[in-house]
Amino acid sequence: MSRPIITLTTDFGIEDHFVGVMKGVILSIAPDAQIVDITHQIRAFDIAEAAFVISEAYRRFPKKTVHVAVVDPGVGSTRRPILAQGGGFTFIAPDNGVLSLVLERETCTVRHITAEKYFLKPVSKTFHGRDVFAPVAAHVAGGAPASRMGATIADALRSNLMQVYRVGKRTWAGRILKIDRFGNLITNLASEEFAPLLDRPFEICVGLERVARRVASYEEAEFGVPVVIAGSAGLLEIVFRQDSAAKRLGCGAGAPVELTVF
Repeated sequence: MSRPIITLTTDFGIEDHFVGVMKGVILSIAPDAQIVDITHQIRAFDIAEAAFVISEAYRRFPKKTVHVAVVDPGVGSTRRPILAQGGGFTFIAPDNGVLSLVLERETCTVRHITAEKYFLKPVSKTFHGRDVFAPVAAHVAGGAPASRMGATIADALRSNLMQVYRVGKRTWAGRILKIDRFGNLITNLASEEFAPLLDRPFEICVGLERVARRVASYEEAEFGVPVVIAGSAGLLEIVFRQDSAAKRLGCGAGAPVELTVF
């Protein structure tokens, strides 16, 4: 790429100066960088949501893009900053599981970032987005080899966000991964695996509701009736037509779901 691309995914919101400061740090080091905001509206401290979002976004960018994900409730603690390379991309994030889905999908070389000469000084105990992740991303995007950032590690933290458990002959247990801005409940049930099962009578238990109808588009759903749809992320979603399933069903991210096929 003639101009390196750096993406940012954070839970910083847009009310404060945090995102702007990270961009300023990046541009001070790599003035030709193109900075793309994936989102700064991750729910505060929600590592699972950030893991889902970055896993959905990264592949849509050109190879060599540097993706920075900062949802970091452990900032200032002993948690490690890491750099992962795989699939033609570079990922820079705290080692707290935010890269779990990327590491599951791609064969990555992961490094513990320890090269302090690439950090801003002094390093704050509360803002590693500014002092560690942004400058390291800028240096890597500008051509600094990843090997200079630290030694490889084999124990980067991975969470089991996509794990679906078989709990009966025809029953599987999963979870809600994310609630999008429309209130749709995005599950970790892969459409490719589970959608064909929904050609038979089924029910998905979520909250206090049992969902037993599948549709191909939102227009097929009746108002006020929860339905299942195969979403754009390749996962089953529980939705209400022009309404919030999260509010109607009283569910949040992490809530259990259970699919039974009859």
